[in-house]
Amino acid sequence: MEPPTLNIADQGKILLIDDDSKSCDELGVILGFLGEAVSCAAMDNWQTVADAHLGASDDIKLAMLGSYPEDILLTLIAALAERAPGIPVVLLGVTETGRELAEEIQNAITACVPLPLRYQPVLDALHKAEVYRRHYKRLSPEQNVRDYNMFRSLVGKSAEVQRIRHIMGQVADKEVTILITGESGTGKEVVARNLHMNSARAHKPFVQLNCGAIPPDLLESELFGHEKGAFTGAISTRIGRFEMAEGGTLFLDEIGDMPLPMQVKLLRVLQEHCYERVGGTKTLQTDVRILAATHKNLEEMIDAGTFRQDLYYRINVFPIEMPSLKERAEDIPFLLNELISRLESEKRGSVRFNSSAIESLCRHPWPGNVRELANLVERMAILHPHGVVGVNDLPQKFRHLEAHEILPEETMIAESPASPAVVEINGSSTQALLPLNGLDLKEYLANLERDLIEQALNDSGGVVARAADRLNIRRTTLVEKMRKYDMQRRADEP
Repeated sequence: MEPPTLNIADQGKILLIDDDSKSCDELGVILGFLGEAVSCAAMDNWQTVADAHLGASDDIKLAMLGSYPEDILLTLIAALAERAPGIPVVLLGVTETGRELAEEIQNAITACVPLPLRYQPVLDALHKAEVYRRHYKRLSPEQNVRDYNMFRSLVGKSAEVQRIRHIMGQVADKEVTILITGESGTGKEVVARNLHMNSARAHKPFVQLNCGAIPPDLLESELFGHEKGAFTGAISTRIGRFEMAEGGTLFLDEIGDMPLPMQVKLLRVLQEHCYERVGGTKTLQTDVRILAATHKNLEEMIDAGTFRQDLYYRINVFPIEMPSLKERAEDIPFLLNELISRLESEKRGSVRFNSSAIESLCRHPWPGNVRELANLVERMAILHPHGVVGVNDLPQKFRHLEAHEILPEETMIAESPASPAVVEINGSSTQALLPLNGLDLKEYLANLERDLIEQALNDSGGVVARAADRLNIRRTTLVEKMRKYDMQRRADEP
């Protein structure tokens, strides 16, 4: 009798490798009762069966191996690990292996189920295999790369940013309440959005509410909604932010500004997962993950009696403290590149900063953090459209270099739209990140070449021969390039 093949849509399959058709039948009945799908194979055709499922929507989530000699089992496990890294293995009819095994093989064997097969040992083996599979995916290098790319909007390479990224990777998929603290403008909302996008709730809504921007008497209605006629002006029923975020994430920004009466009501929702609309009597259940943020010191507010201690402990299950821009000044070149790229992608202008200007900005204390830097970039793009900003072009409070510290020949931070370049500060080279929206490499190189020719001509007073020397190319070559970039008028100058 051929072993049964069970098919259940939208589930990972169990690959059962066993030459004993009777054992396949028995296990198929047990697994079918548990709602599992099985693909059976013998030793001589398991690779064909495995290849038919690996990478498909019904990929293999577990391999069960029948009663084979130990040498064959170990060879089979090694072949499985090479073909499908991270696949858990359950051995049937084996209680333990009789030799020392390589660590990766030993870790892959998640359970040994004795014969005759019984329901509970099989159920336990499935659970152990699923735990192993989840942990492998979370800790695998490929997953770390994915997480890094997902957190790219947290720009920078400093130790502080790397720490935040690491913490986010650990907690993003955990169903815990998170409190994000830090000065205004440090990127707390960026972290909240990234946590949502890397959670199991990513396909559900991300809803935010600034608790300090809503009048206290309207905050309850904003959070929980209201029924028609609940108060003057309530001409119709309105849902609140909790209902909008159902199944997803609710981000409560500036929760330190929430008045005490609302803190009590929020605490009840966190504890009991239910609430009523303003003016309503029906109790509504809620399934929402809470992320909160504040720039205030909530512990000092507790001592002052303006924030409830029990609510603090409810929202501070997992704290994330954002560093100020002053603490990660080495990230300023990367932030400038990113902010300029965003300006250009939104068609709101462009600007460049030379290396001396960047060095000066790195010495600024930045009380407004990244938000202050973004405002400066936008202001410079208006005052110096498509120009190169030097130290003396910066507002007075951003000038922190003495005259002798300004380089005579300054290197631009970027030479073309949406194309961060290598920036040299204090003699150290730091490679910038590719913009989040990518770039057109051909256009980047053309713009780079055109801007460098422009700079060489400016530095040479418009003398083509001198500019060609600075670029280390022949004069005729430079003339051709100038014509290519529609700079013919200057090419005719002596």
